Amino acid sequence: MARHTLTLVALALLLLPLADLSVITREPWTELARMVQGLAWPAWGAVESPFHALGLTIAVALWGTLAGVVLGFPLALLFARSRLVRAGCAFLRAIHELFWALLFLQVFGLSALTALAALAIPYAGIFAKVYAEILEQTPRAPGDALPPGVGRLVRFAYTELPLAWPRLAAYTRYRFECGLRASVLLGFVGLPTLGFQLETAFREGRYHEAGALLWLFYLLIASLPWWSHRRLLPVLAIGGALLLGPWPSVDGALLWRFVSQDIWPRPLLEGDWPGLVTWLTRIPDLAPAIGNTLLLGLLGTVGSLLVALVMWPWASRHFGNRVSRLASKGLLVLLRSTPELMLAFIFLLLLGPSMLPAWLALALHNGALIAFLIARHADSLTPGMANLPASGRLAYELLPRLYPSLLALLYYRAEVILRETAILGMLGVATLGYYIDENFQYLMFDIACFLLLVTAALNIAVDALSRRFRPKEAPLDVPGMDA
Repeated sequence: MARHTLTLVALALLLLPLADLSVITREPWTELARMVQGLAWPAWGAVESPFHALGLTIAVALWGTLAGVVLGFPLALLFARSRLVRAGCAFLRAIHELFWALLFLQVFGLSALTALAALAIPYAGIFAKVYAEILEQTPRAPGDALPPGVGRLVRFAYTELPLAWPRLAAYTRYRFECGLRASVLLGFVGLPTLGFQLETAFREGRYHEAGALLWLFYLLIASLPWWSHRRLLPVLAIGGALLLGPWPSVDGALLWRFVSQDIWPRPLLEGDWPGLVTWLTRIPDLAPAIGNTLLLGLLGTVGSLLVALVMWPWASRHFGNRVSRLASKGLLVLLRSTPELMLAFIFLLLLGPSMLPAWLALALHNGALIAFLIARHADSLTPGMANLPASGRLAYELLPRLYPSLLALLYYRAEVILRETAILGMLGVATLGYYIDENFQYLMFDIACFLLLVTAALNIAVDALSRRFRPKEAPLDVPGMDA
């Protein structure tokens, strides 16, 4: 594990000079002061229709997650038996929700159908994988105790499913929280969720209004255990369905043309192989884009490791006092609740367009998430040498016991970090996402879809690599963290 860590850090330091980490803005501290003032004194009255935006954000997240469950659960039952299903699910979850939204925008426009499909499609792949892992870990003894001749469906319904249900429900709640963040991000491509108002307010410098919207978002996440109780779900589902309309009228001929022609290279459809070579010359130079994507992913992974190592002790009961622990946990929750794209957008306004805002956003969000989980795990441990000072307790007792879990979580997050790295190109960072967004804007759907395939292949490769190096024995049980 130490060798893996040192290799990662050394590789990041070696490649660091290739990263554009320049600060372009002249007075970032002045802009930061204005943002802090906006957060400290939010202008609640300046926000237009906040409850409609909040309701739509919840509705998209809820129905998108439910659609993902409906699509993903049957796939989970076939996941272990079919290599084709596993490959298809890997492809679905390798493409970020925002890229799916850009794709569906071309057919369904700025509608709820675009938002729901953008969440449901990748979430189906994620649910299939995680549900299959949970079902695979379910004890087989109760099923083996049933009388001979009991059907497979009955065996599953009466033994496997009841045992796996608590973990299935817990992961579904976690994915719904992820869906809330994703629903906010859909506002960055024009869908009228809370993120649309946030992006507009920040871009126009209305920081007091942006502060009010951010606090609304944080309150939404913080109060999730109360308003998302299972008894309230039918009410939320019915109310959300009313908010999602009106539904777009889908032109079947236009949809078929888009699926069968627009997203494919014309020479490929016509069997014109020399023409296909000419078409490939229209593809932008991918080497720098792929290099920037991988470099930012590496820097984000190493940055997350450093942030987690620094921050988790402050939130643990073994260190500090009650006030410092409460403040540290609050900061961790704040950072892990704020999506990377939103953090990167804020840093972009402060520091200017470079790789630095994206790196800071990836490191802080993912590092805070890992630190939060490690601190919670540390709180369940009892040191064997109570008389050690705090530094000795950290170095000799807790860190050696926690580091396998920390490294496992880091490798779990590597695929997620790379997915986020790609979409940060929408903010101007020259990753693959920059060219995908550009080609969608110019209606060059065939090139945009080709670049999406390249992005998916990169994510699948990084996921396979991270699985190879992930510690085999890590006591922290976090199913689906790689999703």
